[in-house]
Amino acid sequence: MTHANSPLSIEGRRRLIERCRTRPIAHVAAEMGISRACVSKWVNRWRRHGDAGLQDRPSTPHRSPNSTPAWVIEQIETWRREHKWSAQRITDELAALGFAINRRTVTRHLTRLGLGKRRFIDPSGENSRKPGKITARWPGHMVHLDVKKVGRIPDGGGWRIHGRDSGQAKAANRAKTAGAKRGYVYLHSAVDGFSRLAYTEPLADEKGTTAAAFLARAKVWFAAHGITHIHRVVTDNGACYRSGDFARIVGSQSRHQKTKPYTPRHNGKVERYQRILAEEVIYAREFTSEEARSAAIAVWNIHYNYHRPHSGAGGNPPASRLRVSVTNVQPSYS
Repeated sequence: MTHANSPLSIEGRRRLIERCRTRPIAHVAAEMGISRACVSKWVNRWRRHGDAGLQDRPSTPHRSPNSTPAWVIEQIETWRREHKWSAQRITDELAALGFAINRRTVTRHLTRLGLGKRRFIDPSGENSRKPGKITARWPGHMVHLDVKKVGRIPDGGGWRIHGRDSGQAKAANRAKTAGAKRGYVYLHSAVDGFSRLAYTEPLADEKGTTAAAFLARAKVWFAAHGITHIHRVVTDNGACYRSGDFARIVGSQSRHQKTKPYTPRHNGKVERYQRILAEEVIYAREFTSEEARSAAIAVWNIHYNYHRPHSGAGGNPPASRLRVSVTNVQPSYS
């Protein structure tokens, strides 16, 4: 099917051929706004095949020596429908029959057959696999870590306050060009999966040493709240969490669990916390400097842990789920 702006539909090709009967190809191509090669292609096809040559041809090759045989595709569909086997199981069974095939190729054929997901096989359309819930059973059972990267605010405010074409924004860009501090601020956060108690620090980078030092300070902070031992540290597969420095801080008494790649829901508690942080602090109001935003994050972190209701804590603040309370929390703030 030709696209909406195509100058050469089937009827347009016929008119092209009529014009080329008495006029040079270059003149016709210039009039119609197409290349000489395109005009020559359709003229040659018409001379060889007549009106049938003006039809669109499929882009598939005439021969595919390395394509999957038909009996293999039929066997893949049969095993999938009758046994509900996974792509890996089908790959292994075909290998046992003496036919080597890549698992990704089997997955692609299942998708083309409309059998890529389990719910496509069941008559009711339901998924037999129910998503599991990641539940922490006690304080310190699971501590989730992640990093959120936000743009650094120049002194006097950035483009969010003054606009992208404002004099302040242009001055900040000139200062960055001249060597002023620029780039990003990395918000390292740790969230206890049971109580939802959260600890956040704005740091200069997300290197392994920085993440390790943050975890060490977070352990001290959690210990002050009664979480003296972290049984499991849950992170994504970021480079800072794969470093040796971070592994030494995690220690041998704690398990470091990395989530499945490109699956942020496996670390959803800290991901949701970062969204709350962005909505209620980072982008909730305008800041004139990075120091002002960092101070606001520190104050809001106290509000989040000790005053803000949390649905994961039954409508109470996260600190209410802990046995040990910290008494040096400022009672009021603005």
